[in-house]
Amino acid sequence: VNASRQSYVENYRITPNFPIVTEQRQMMDNSSRIEMMTQLLTDGLQPSSLEIVDESHLHAGHVGAREGKGHFKVIISSEKFEGLRPLQRHRLVYDSLGDMMDTDIHALSIVIP
Repeated sequence: VNASRQSYVENYRITPNFPIVTEQRQMMDNSSRIEMMTQLLTDGLQPSSLEIVDESHLHAGHVGAREGKGHFKVIISSEKFEGLRPLQRHRLVYDSLGDMMDTDIHALSIVIP
């Protein structure tokens, strides 16, 4: 490091002189949404395994979260997926959830093992 650069680094100090603002957000209870999603996916796809994970807390401040919609991960296996391409499988999931995709779900991650 050259002398002028070293001097600059030694003399430059970052001292945060700003107030620390913490925002406490009320966690959204999505249990009724998860129950409805479970019912719709079970009725539509008769899954052999189904897990729905609420990931809304990971997206606090997001547009969808501010609008009151949820972020979810669906892990699902179904015989109805056999022989279908991934896009076709995802469409079946979206179709099974119907209007919830517009009214209650902002983001949906689909995992088909």
